[in-house]
Amino acid sequence: MDTDKTACAEVIQNWGFARDQGRWDDLAAIFHPGGEIAVSWFRGPYPEFVAHCQRNFGRGSVAKHLLWPARVAVNGARATAETSVAILVRQTIEGVEVDLTSNGRFLDRLERRDGVWRMIERAALYEKDRLDPVEPSEKFVAMIANSDAAKYPAPYRYMAYRVHAAGRALAEPVHYDGRPETEALKARYATWLAGK
Repeated sequence: MDTDKTACAEVIQNWGFARDQGRWDDLAAIFHPGGEIAVSWFRGPYPEFVAHCQRNFGRGSVAKHLLWPARVAVNGARATAETSVAILVRQTIEGVEVDLTSNGRFLDRLERRDGVWRMIERAALYEKDRLDPVEPSEKFVAMIANSDAAKYPAPYRYMAYRVHAAGRALAEPVHYDGRPETEALKARYATWLAGK
């Protein structure tokens, strides 16, 4: 079982490297066919997510995913994992270069098929975030004062603001602890791991 946990943890770590370095074949290989992913800006089939990432790579923002060690639970050929993540994004909004820091967790379902562990589902769960100017700027202060960021829930307020500033829509529901859809997701993962 420790070998299975290690294999799952490696898959999770590989996702971050492949995503941030633009290694699209490696990124695509992390999920079994039919897998799905839900993050702030995308919800749907994993191959479509990879295609979106590839199209947008290097166009307007640069992201880095810092992943902590995964907490993995294994039951036969099924596993769930919870991994803390800090998502660091640099982007220019209204002419101001800013850094977003978003803290959260990835909730993953993984399966071993033909002896190979891969993901079948990932959901990003957001906890808190902040937006800072790369250089101190009165323009940044004015931009935030005039923004509508406060309309978004605190766990992903500035992530949402950044996504909209990039001309994209949120992929609702965006998950955070206590949201009914998020609690239902956690319960579904637990039921699935138990083999039900």
